[in-house]
Amino acid sequence: MTVNLFSDVPGDLRDELFTTLLDAANMRIERIVSQGHASPEGPGTTKTTTSGSSSLKGTVRLKFEDETVETRPREVVNILVHRRHWVDGRRPTSRQSGWLSTTGMSGECH
Repeated sequence: MTVNLFSDVPGDLRDELFTTLLDAANMRIERIVSQGHASPEGPGTTKTTTSGSSSLKGTVRLKFEDETVETRPREVVNILVHRRHWVDGRRPTSRQSGWLSTTGMSGECH
């Protein structure tokens, strides 16, 4: 089966679009599509597993407690276990960005 990662995406997204592409015992791969969305104010997101996010289209900006990381297409950012983060989409844009998030690994992504 093949999947086009940018098909079936509405032109106007109220919220980020999450699509699970693979859900296996120790790994999950999701497609995430955004139009300048940002995480809500609050404690941020932490995960119990390491994840890797690879930017496919547009710019993805993640804010951590100690830094902000901006990735462009073909770049990957590793999010270690329990590292608090927010999607920082404060820069207004109508352009869609998309990335793959892989979670469930027990160590650092390379």
